[in-house]
Amino acid sequence: MSIVSTINAYAVLEAGGPFKSYQLELGELGATEVELEIMYCGICHSDLSMIENEWGNGQYPMIAGHEIIGRITAVGEQVTHLKKETVVGLGWNSGYCKTCHTCRTGDFNLCKEAKFTILTNGGFADKVRADVSSLVVIPDGVDPVSAGPLLCAGITVFNPLVQFDVKPTDKVAVIGIGGLGHLALKFFNAWGCEVTAFTSSEEKRKEALSLGAHKTLNSRDPLDIEAATTNFDFILSTVNANLDWDLYIQTLKPRGRLHFVGTVPNPIQFTLFPLIFFQRSISASPAGSPGTMETMLEFAAHHQIRPEVEIFPMSQIEAAFEHLRSGKARYRIVLSREG
Repeated sequence: MSIVSTINAYAVLEAGGPFKSYQLELGELGATEVELEIMYCGICHSDLSMIENEWGNGQYPMIAGHEIIGRITAVGEQVTHLKKETVVGLGWNSGYCKTCHTCRTGDFNLCKEAKFTILTNGGFADKVRADVSSLVVIPDGVDPVSAGPLLCAGITVFNPLVQFDVKPTDKVAVIGIGGLGHLALKFFNAWGCEVTAFTSSEEKRKEALSLGAHKTLNSRDPLDIEAATTNFDFILSTVNANLDWDLYIQTLKPRGRLHFVGTVPNPIQFTLFPLIFFQRSISASPAGSPGTMETMLEFAAHHQIRPEVEIFPMSQIEAAFEHLRSGKARYRIVLSREG
């Protein structure tokens, strides 16, 4: 039996335009596809960048949203391990080629043919479809209301812990205590690390300590940062602005790593000698694979880690985005279709 659906969504019809009610007719459900009734969808700064075409790859009309929690309503004929009514999550990618070497070795998130959820009809809607390979089951102990941001911000900061073998005995630091950074503090603390937050005010210092930091450093005081020379095994940068990277690099131990998950828009500058002489590294990564997402969700359930969220009805999507633009969100925004 063929399954045909109509999606009722909030779409941007042109770059930078307002959200409009929008309908999209979908054809027959693919053999490996799953259809979800959307319950909640987080808002990420990446959604804002995409709808305003900051990255130059926008396609319109655009149904954005890629932090999706939904209930399965239909499955393709080849889907055998997921059943109707199961609550699952869908993040940045909604499908992969599944045949390239990268996919076959488990790094689905690095697949060159990966489909962006935002560009293939995202979560600001009542329904969404995705390939089964991109979905993760939301385990018991993970609150579905706040779980959406884990599928983007959460996995983005958790993935480096796995990829670069960060140890519980490591001293780690986080630059930027916002949507990504507040989750990094929670994950690093639960991982067992000694956690330092770079902060810029007394208010943010107190917030960082309440979120899992053991120590703070004043990011506006070069002398405070210099006092931490050769202190950290790993520094995670979540900011989207250029900083004095040499100043932060000098706080790394020999073999230490400065890792970027925030999208700095302009080329970064740093001096090479401090890297060479102490065998330090600079790296970056995107969101993680579905397998790593599953591990993260189990870890979050075990340690009772959840994002700090503010809830808006999906019908108030414009107000929610204005709140995001204001920079006052603490710390993630979730749109709800429930109740």
